[in-house]
Amino acid sequence: MPRATDVASPHHYHKVVDCQYACPAHTNVPEYLRLIAQGRYTESYLLNRESNVFPGILGRTCDRPCEPACRRGRIDGKPVAICRLKRVAADLRNDVTPYLPKAPSIRNGKRVALIGAGPASLTVANDLLPLGYDVVIYEKHARAGGLMRFNIPAFRLPERVLDEETGYIIDMGADVRYNTEVTSLGALIDEGYDAVFIGSGAPKGKELDIPGRWDDGAREHIHIGIEWLGSVHFGHIEKIAPRVLIIGVGNTAMDCCRTSRRLGGTHTKVVARRSRQFFKASPWELEDAGEEGIEIVENHSPKRFVIENGTLVGMEFERTETNDTVIIPCDDVILAIGQDNAFPWIERDIGIEFDAKWDMPIVDKASFASTKPGVFFGGDAAWGPQNIIWAVEHGHQAAISIHQYAQGLPLDDRPTQGMNLTSTKMGMHSWAYSNDFNPSPRSTMLHAELVERFSAIGVEVELGFTPEQTATEVERCLNCDVETHFEASLCIECDACVDVCPVSCLTIAPNVADEVDLRMLLSAPAQNATQDLYVSPSLPQTKRIMVKDEDICLHCGLCAERCPTAAWDMKKFSLVLPYAFNVDGTLEMVSV
Repeated sequence: MPRATDVASPHHYHKVVDCQYACPAHTNVPEYLRLIAQGRYTESYLLNRESNVFPGILGRTCDRPCEPACRRGRIDGKPVAICRLKRVAADLRNDVTPYLPKAPSIRNGKRVALIGAGPASLTVANDLLPLGYDVVIYEKHARAGGLMRFNIPAFRLPERVLDEETGYIIDMGADVRYNTEVTSLGALIDEGYDAVFIGSGAPKGKELDIPGRWDDGAREHIHIGIEWLGSVHFGHIEKIAPRVLIIGVGNTAMDCCRTSRRLGGTHTKVVARRSRQFFKASPWELEDAGEEGIEIVENHSPKRFVIENGTLVGMEFERTETNDTVIIPCDDVILAIGQDNAFPWIERDIGIEFDAKWDMPIVDKASFASTKPGVFFGGDAAWGPQNIIWAVEHGHQAAISIHQYAQGLPLDDRPTQGMNLTSTKMGMHSWAYSNDFNPSPRSTMLHAELVERFSAIGVEVELGFTPEQTATEVERCLNCDVETHFEASLCIECDACVDVCPVSCLTIAPNVADEVDLRMLLSAPAQNATQDLYVSPSLPQTKRIMVKDEDICLHCGLCAERCPTAAWDMKKFSLVLPYAFNVDGTLEMVSV
């Protein structure tokens, strides 16, 4: 028989908040949207910052794992514009510096070295500086941000946003040593740091070693994507020839093709080995590139660079659907087919083990510790390229481990999540949240006109939501963190809640079947097995059970309004996340 759902621990209710559950950093999405709806942009920004650290940056560049998970998408096919609403809070907030964490005047005597000033390292610094750690960041470039700065074009992420949000952390008191490349990890360890964190990213672009790659006349016209974007950022490259081929179809390729278009690549094409359903680029990145006139050529596999009279004139491809070959003319080629880690500066005899297959450091997925005590990895340096929000979460978890290591605590004793659960009942038929379903379609982001955006590479394309769009979009949220909380002992099995439910997600069922059979016995069969059912304890009168399909609930509160005994209530769930600064027993678990 199905076991009654444990709602005294955070897991079940957390998983119901699909957007927050899907976010690697578990940002409290519904609450920050409600704060935006109330015009409380500063509070919304600060709530965002607790978990994702860079709301303004991520509001423009996040890969949005929250949005495919959004329950709204199961209703009308379009999720809430969660990412772009994050930007609204970032753009409209007041000065937040009085409310940011601060380093204490008396330090704790521990020194931590961070390699790279990208999102993972900066998150570690953000979490350790308030605890009194002396944090030294080694950055080989002249400014902080890592690949956020050097590989995301300014038309997507303005420098002022980067400077501001990286500055919030550095200004806490981090000792950033710019233009300082670490060439020996062993030598750095010998300086006596209590721990070392490696957040150096995946800085090596993959090569395409096919005939013609290294011929004279070709090398200077074939570029590695991430290196080329960095050269554009530093002003080393200011123009490109008209006919440009971008090889690869990930997000870096989209940044390359759109940058090429702005530097004179009027006939820029992206070439993909496979068809569109296999593209790695985010759908919105593909849409933006298409809006700017970028042609994407599918099912073409590179065979050779075509060199005539010492000049690159094109590339030969095999068309995978027909197995014939075709030559596409070009003047320049940008390779954006992936990134690798590069650790020539980590000696292989200092206790850090590397795997034999990929020559990557062996890193524990829970603690982010390497095989050498006191050395930790995170971000792209740990397991290869991911997105910024993953790097942030790596930083949070690594900071916990560094703090535990420095305090002599076991790394495998991970702090647990907690929760708060509070009723939203305001009266017989009123709740402390907007529970009306808003049928509005998803808002469309306003873009700068093509002529304007091509006038200078730093012109930001996305203009942000208007106040009217913001007001509409926040109301599309279904408030999935306002949970339907059930007290079995109060239920009189009158079926009122079952009758009033607009999506038939409630059933009073016999307590006899296993879960597979139970899912088919419900008022509406529960077909999404990835979303858990809520199963109550036995009901007092008949020993049947109340079952709820969490997958289709609208969180409208009608069951709680209709229930004559208040067996149902709408309770706001807040996940309490452990960070380095609260692992010493300050996590709060509020029982229900």
